[in-house]
Amino acid sequence: MVIKVQMEQMSPAVSKFRSIASQIISSLSPNFLLLDLGMAISFPTIALPVLLNAREGLSVNDVQASWFGSLSSLTQPFGAFLSGPIVDYLGRRRANFVVNLPHIIAWILMYFSWDLPSLFMANALLGLGTGIMEAPINAYVGEISEPSIRGSLSTFTQLFLSLGTFAMYFLGAVVDWRSAALISLAVPICSMALVLLVPETPVWLLSRGREKDALNSLCKLRGWTTPEHVREEFDQLVDYSKKLQNCVICYKLYNRDTQTCEHVTMNPIRRSLYKFRYVMLAKETLRPLIFVMVYFMFYVMSGLTPIKPNMVNICGAFGMAQDGKDIVLNVGIITICCSILVIASIRYVGKRKMAITSLLGTAISCAALSVYAKYNLDDSVFSYDTSTFPKETSYVPLILFYLMAFFTGFNLPWVLVGEVFPFRSRASAQGIAAASNYVFTFLGAKSLIDLEVYGQLWGTFAVYAAFGFVGTIFLYFFLPETEGMSLEDIEYFFNGDKIQTFANDPVINTIKRLKRRNVNE
Repeated sequence: MVIKVQMEQMSPAVSKFRSIASQIISSLSPNFLLLDLGMAISFPTIALPVLLNAREGLSVNDVQASWFGSLSSLTQPFGAFLSGPIVDYLGRRRANFVVNLPHIIAWILMYFSWDLPSLFMANALLGLGTGIMEAPINAYVGEISEPSIRGSLSTFTQLFLSLGTFAMYFLGAVVDWRSAALISLAVPICSMALVLLVPETPVWLLSRGREKDALNSLCKLRGWTTPEHVREEFDQLVDYSKKLQNCVICYKLYNRDTQTCEHVTMNPIRRSLYKFRYVMLAKETLRPLIFVMVYFMFYVMSGLTPIKPNMVNICGAFGMAQDGKDIVLNVGIITICCSILVIASIRYVGKRKMAITSLLGTAISCAALSVYAKYNLDDSVFSYDTSTFPKETSYVPLILFYLMAFFTGFNLPWVLVGEVFPFRSRASAQGIAAASNYVFTFLGAKSLIDLEVYGQLWGTFAVYAAFGFVGTIFLYFFLPETEGMSLEDIEYFFNGDKIQTFANDPVINTIKRLKRRNVNE
């Protein structure tokens, strides 16, 4: 005790500001990945209006336009499935470096695209690279951050996604789409350079038996401090890591913790199948995975995401009282403002209230747009045919559209992806969750033209409103409050016999900790 007191006197505690600053700086590399990701998923929005029935240069018809707008979402799931194994094998830090390569190639190919196959190939590669980026981003930020700021830090990453979206919309307003692709090339290069300045996550290092490196990493992540100031947190991580090294088969079958057992000599294929069954299909993985996938479905199909590739023409079809490109740029600004508001308020409001309010607001906005289109637009209006657009303009659909963008900016599925999965399955589960998002995004973007053909604009937005209202009910009954909980607490929570709605209830948390203490003893 005397030695400990002397050490603390010799080395004063690091300030909270310095600790938070070190975590923000360490998250810059994955944040630049998100900046690039935001630019990639927004690129069709600026290219499609120029390419659609263009009189010179590359040109696409309405069917080709629907494929171009959704193609990257079709290839993203393949990248997302690859991202988990890449992150587990290379580590979070090196994976953040490697996953930039597909986008570097894609942006170059997009700039030099000479015909439609090369154009579509570049867009498909952008989607593949976007999918590969998901697990490194979510795993790294979730594992380096303290529970008290993990929510804000995760939403801080969403700010960079919004900045990427805005940057691409801005480029679309000032330069042509080829120049925008060339400028975008700088972002993945900067991301690769920033990786050289950040440490590997302590949890991954401990899983590889590198305790000294893990301790040094934790010291850097908590404000470039000394080991004695992170000893308590480090000891908890070591205990958690030791549990992860136990044979999962023995634990699931016999409730026995051991690192050496007969399963070590088991046939590798059979052992892998057992691990898949007891890790990926375990309730602490399967419950949050199913929840997040369903949340993604309601989030994607509730309005803004499916129409993004054709947003400029959608605005024209509604007869909004602003130029389509200006509206798109303003949507980018709104998204940035929402991200800042989320960062500032999520710690106080909580994820549960914010997510439910967001999806409900989106649903109401879509319903209002549907009603407006039903009673004010002609049935011949078609967003893929500019000759059918109304001549008269109105501010009513413009305000409703901005409200939809505002509420969409407060949705939190990506924040949950970074924290709800246990370490053993985290990278793979995050990849699967991200893949589901892109599958829904592809289906939403590709079905836009069909919904318009059979239901006009009012029917299209009525479908989006229905998804929003049902999604709100789903979140009300099944979304737990994870703000302020450690990753281990969240894992233990989803491993319980029942999923309580109010996970932040102090009584429930006390019972959980007592149960875990009894299990450990």
